Amino acid sequence: MLKLLNLKKEDKELYQLIKKEIERQKFNLDLIPSESLVPVSILETLATPLTNKYSEGYPFKRYYPGTEIIDKIEILAQKRAKNAFNLNSNWEVNVQPYSGSPANIAVYFGLLNPGDVILGPALTSGGHLTHGAKVNFSGKIYHAIYYEIDPKTEKFNYTQISELAKIYRPKIIVSGTTAYPREIDFKKIGKIAKKVGAYHLADISHIAGLIIAKKHQSPFEFTDIVTTTTHKTLNGPRGAVIFSKKEISQKINKAVFPGIQGGPHQNTIASIALTFKIAQTKKFKKTQTQIVKNAKILAKELKKYKFHLVSGGTDNHLILINLKNKKISGKEAETILEKSGILANRNTIPGDQKPFSPSGIRLGTPSITFRGLKEKEMIKIANFLYQLIEKRQPPQKIKKEVLTLCKKFPLNY
Repeated sequence: MLKLLNLKKEDKELYQLIKKEIERQKFNLDLIPSESLVPVSILETLATPLTNKYSEGYPFKRYYPGTEIIDKIEILAQKRAKNAFNLNSNWEVNVQPYSGSPANIAVYFGLLNPGDVILGPALTSGGHLTHGAKVNFSGKIYHAIYYEIDPKTEKFNYTQISELAKIYRPKIIVSGTTAYPREIDFKKIGKIAKKVGAYHLADISHIAGLIIAKKHQSPFEFTDIVTTTTHKTLNGPRGAVIFSKKEISQKINKAVFPGIQGGPHQNTIASIALTFKIAQTKKFKKTQTQIVKNAKILAKELKKYKFHLVSGGTDNHLILINLKNKKISGKEAETILEKSGILANRNTIPGDQKPFSPSGIRLGTPSITFRGLKEKEMIKIANFLYQLIEKRQPPQKIKKEVLTLCKKFPLNY
């Protein structure tokens, strides 16, 4: 239990707001696939006096004194990150990016020139803003070309990716998504990149934990650079890591610092070190297996209620639902679910034109699985969605059942 006694004395207003947020997390079922529930040990590490230390530069090459211990912590984080993915000496790792978007910025900044071509997944096909979206820096500074989900299979068409690569000759091909429920074939994309002389960047922010547990194909054999956030399935702090082949690692490091960042957040880096230690445990890998089991069961149950799942199901931790046959928008569904104590975010589906008012919702199982829910509870949750979206039951009625479930699987915050 988090006491926050000093905060309570110093700032009662802020204390009350944080306390309310903790209560919200305790009594809602979080189905947002990009969120998770970190261990108390991670929260403790984030709250250490490491936050006091400025340490621009890298281990043994700092611009401030007093960094001997800081160096050891950062090296420990690097070592554990490589060990978690069983990487050899051909790979280097940078643990300083503040988050996933800065990590991808650094890769582009280090390897590309303005106007160079990026080939990445379209936003409406599960891609991220930093994969070349027109509203993002990646689509403004670079010439972004998109590959999309096949409208018939609702899966990626690797032949299409190959054809686009041959036509546009990108400098970087991006693989990895934020809303794609199927396994990505990094090997195929890696071969395409080699044929056109492009770098292959795999953004595994959503599936890093699954890869460590061998529940998804690893990209490392087929890529030049791998980026990942350290939250989501990794269940760590909000930070990011860049893995790169040794021959380009100096370009990446210079792009991070002094290219786009100043002093690294050493309390976060220490938490990343702890995250990758936990990620190598049997318990963590067992939980990742359960995350996938839960997603598959939830998908199976939702299909029984005639929900249209994009691609027909899931191979990973998330589910994307096309709500058009339910005569309700993603925004409306999101609002109804939230009133009942269930959090699932509205999301674009293939063919959507308005990201703020899309036709789908995105569900994920990391948070509820780290909380302890299993297959039995997935059956209940699918029924909750059916009652709320199909039967239009009053949210307050379902909220009582959600509260009962939350109390059965309490958080220790």
